[in-house]
Amino acid sequence: MAKCGEGYETAMMSLARAFSEAGFEVIYTDLQEPEAIVASAIQESVDHIGVTTLPGADIEYFAKIIDLLAKEDARQIHITAGGFLPEEQVQRIKEMGVIEFFPKGTTYEQLIAWARENIKPTEF
Repeated sequence: MAKCGEGYETAMMSLARAFSEAGFEVIYTDLQEPEAIVASAIQESVDHIGVTTLPGADIEYFAKIIDLLAKEDARQIHITAGGFLPEEQVQRIKEMGVIEFFPKGTTYEQLIAWARENIKPTEF
């Protein structure tokens, strides 16, 4: 789990705890630089990157992460996002390769149900 923007640390930790209690192995990084997020994802052999977008988030952040994953031959690591984004930006990040966006107000139960259905272990 990573975030784009400042603040909401308590909410991020609550989300990480909810996923952990649901049986997911969660790696939460306070890192925000795309290079650091991708390096951490590869080092930890993650199956998925979930990014929380906070007010004022720059959507080019996603383009950088996706580009870096491609350069590292790690396209099998999918990305979802959630939080605060206008609808036109949601469409844009999906065009970039973000597989799903969860708007503010999506419950932990909804997120966990989606994850159970859609996040499958990848082969490195």
